[in-house]
Amino acid sequence: MSVETEETMLVRVQAEDFSVDQEIDRVRARSTRIGGISTFLGTARDRSKGRDVSLLTFEHYEGMAQKTLREIRERALHDFDVIEVLILHRYGAMNIGDNIVLIVVGAEHRADAFKACEWCIDELKKITPIWKLEETPEGEVWVEEHP
Repeated sequence: MSVETEETMLVRVQAEDFSVDQEIDRVRARSTRIGGISTFLGTARDRSKGRDVSLLTFEHYEGMAQKTLREIRERALHDFDVIEVLILHRYGAMNIGDNIVLIVVGAEHRADAFKACEWCIDELKKITPIWKLEETPEGEVWVEEHP
């Protein structure tokens, strides 16, 4: 696989589900110096702000969402002592329990991987143009804030 294609695989916005194991292996394969891998997996839950949720739909600003995630990855690689960062986010309709977002960070040491992973998901929630619509018994609700 070419470097450009591999880099593209490390930051993706896609409709399809993903394999957590395959994505961890993708990061692990980047360097034999990786001694700690930290992951964050976000899944669709059935409650939000005290309301039942039956379905989530994610919409994104095509092109800009990918660009923002690439920038988050690049900043994490620059600002933290890590070797590799993978960021995936799905779009479209998600059933309860479905995978939504995955962050995988490989570093020589666990503490660096943990710090970078937490920073990546927090930054993703703050600045990435991806929006969540929840279907509830009261109707559809756009989620404004990013906890």
